[in-house]
This record gives sequence, C-alpha cells and structure tokens, in this order.
Amino acid sequence: MPENTTEEAAGGTGTDGSAQVLRPHAEDAFADELKALAAADDRPRPERWRLSPWAVATYLLGGTLPDGTVVTPKYVGPRRIVEVAVTTLATDRALLLLGVPGTAKTWVSEHLAAAVSGDSTLLVQGTAGTPEEAIRYGWNYAQLLAHGPSRDALVPSPVMRAMARGTTARVEELTRIPADVQDTLITVLSEKTLPIPELGQEVQAVRGFNLIATANDRDRGVNELSSALRRRFNTVVLPLPATPEEEVAIVSRRVDQIGRSLELPPAPEGTDEIRRVVTVFRELRDGVTTDGRTKLKSPSGTLSTAEAISVVTSGLALAAHFGDGVLRSGDVAAGILGAVIRDPAADRVVWQEYLETVVRERDGWKDFYRACREAGA
Repeated sequence: MPENTTEEAAGGTGTDGSAQVLRPHAEDAFADELKALAAADDRPRPERWRLSPWAVATYLLGGTLPDGTVVTPKYVGPRRIVEVAVTTLATDRALLLLGVPGTAKTWVSEHLAAAVSGDSTLLVQGTAGTPEEAIRYGWNYAQLLAHGPSRDALVPSPVMRAMARGTTARVEELTRIPADVQDTLITVLSEKTLPIPELGQEVQAVRGFNLIATANDRDRGVNELSSALRRRFNTVVLPLPATPEEEVAIVSRRVDQIGRSLELPPAPEGTDEIRRVVTVFRELRDGVTTDGRTKLKSPSGTLSTAEAISVVTSGLALAAHFGDGVLRSGDVAAGILGAVIRDPAADRVVWQEYLETVVRERDGWKDFYRACREAGA
C-alpha cells in the first residue's frame, strides 16, 4: 500500500543546492538508490529506460542489492500491482492509476517516472481549467506576432517533450480535466503522434515514450473518460492498506521521513498515538469497530492514509514546539477532529457517537477521550 500520497520531504544534498529544497524530486531524493540499482541491474531494459522492469519494481517495493545497498520501499502493498503497472509502461499502452484519495497515486506515478526515465517533472496538473495547450502545445505570442507560426514560436507541452525525448509524461487528476481537453490525448496514445496543423508538421513519439495518468475514484461523474480514451489505458487500482499493521508501518515510516527533514523528534516515541490515529480512521472508514462488534456511521471524508500522516505530522510539530517533544493524545486530537468533521452538522454527530460509544469505553483510551473532548468534540 501507499507509502503515502503526502509529498516526500526527505532533504537532498549536492552542489546543485538540493539540500535547501523543501521537496526534492524523486530522482534527486533517491539518486543513490537509483544509481546502485542501475549498477546492479543486468537484466534487459526497454529502449531508453534507465532500469529494467525488475529493477523498477525493486525500486518501488524495496529490497537489498548484492552489494548490500538497501533500497527503501516507496510503496507498500501487493507486489502484483506494481508488476502490472511497470509491465504496462513497457508496452504501447498508457497507465491509469485509479483509487480513492490518499492511496499514493501521485506518489507511485512520480517514482515510476523517476525510475523509468530519470525525470519525473514532465507533468500536466489536471484541473477544471486545464486548457488544451497544456497537453498539446502553446505559442510564444511575441515570437508569433513578430515572425508568424514557426517551431521557434511553439511552446511544447510536457507531453510533447516526452514524445520527442522518448521518456515518461504524467497527467495528474485526469478526470478533473474537461472532456474535450482529455480527448486530445486520443491521437497521442493511439497514433503516437501529435499533429501541428499550423505548421503542417507533427511530432512523432520515439521509443521509450509512455504516459502515466492518475484519477480519483471520488471524481466519478465529474468528467468521465470517454470510452475511446479509456481503451487507450491499462487501469491499475491502488487499494487502501489491507491491515492495521500495514497502515501503522506506512504512517510511521513517512512521518519519520518528514519529521527528519523538519528536524522534529523521532516518531517512534509516539507509536501508541500513531496506532490510535490509524485505528480511529480505519474504524470510521469501514463503519465497524476493529473487533467487528459495533456498527458505526461513517463521516463524509475519506480518512485516508495520507490524512493520517498529516494528522500525526502536525501533532509531532505541536509536541516539538509547544510540548516536551513526545507525541501525546492532546497533540493529535485537534487534527483528528479536523479530518473527521468536514460537514459541521452531520459529521459532528457521527464523531460524538463514536467518541461516546467506542472511545470512552475502550481500555487505555481515557487520555485520548479527554483530549478529544477538550479539543472541542
């Protein structure tokens, strides 16, 4: 499952000033691991790939190389999901990562592009206002007015640059993009060409080009993909963590990485609170207590792993700056309230009921109950 959708905050080093960057790109933050994998990788590589499919999967899932180098897991979950995603990129079909918010779609997309092409920055961010030019190309209007249409006046999109270089392009939140703009990808993905009618030219994709898109399960009905466009993708669904232990491990690892970059105290001192946050999120998300005895109402929010990481990180910052550095119930209570209560009326009722019928009666949770009451429950 996801090591999370929250941004990687591990600081980089080097003469390029990356040590001062708040969030280095994956290929910079994990440059040593990618270099070690490339050196140890003796398997066939698709054209213009930096690593073989096996090495790309190892980079995502983690492992130990023959020289002793430890590759940290970027994604925790079923191995087959990663293998299918990597294999898709080695074919002529584009990859669509689908899932509810917080299932590491963006995270996996970035790391796949970094491992395959060594460049995760050829990115189109999908929004309701994304124009066609963001996917095809635009124009430098000063050049256009002075000299007319020319290649010098053309401003290539990330997709066009990836096609010309034979690398991986990324489109985030594809279903947020208006349907008519989405469909500009059809020719790119089916014919592997991008026409430039103003110049009577085209850009043809060279070997190595492919595209990774992400889409949110919750956005169904916003801008559904046309059947023609959907056929151009192989869809891989990223699930939520399968077990509480898996989710606790994900949250602990990511909080530790983020905390080190922010010079916060180590997360292991707050393992009990992390487990409580994860338990609360999973029970409310699933609509039943962990022991299966009590049915619960679920709030309107997603309560994803990413949100759990955010709650714990904020709590750790509170403990560091306004406490004794140890993560306690009072540090995470306000964050949990903010995550759970999105609809002030309906969600507050759900939370109050959960607090009084489950949290209040649970052994060892009295301090957590009091902290949540004091936080304004």
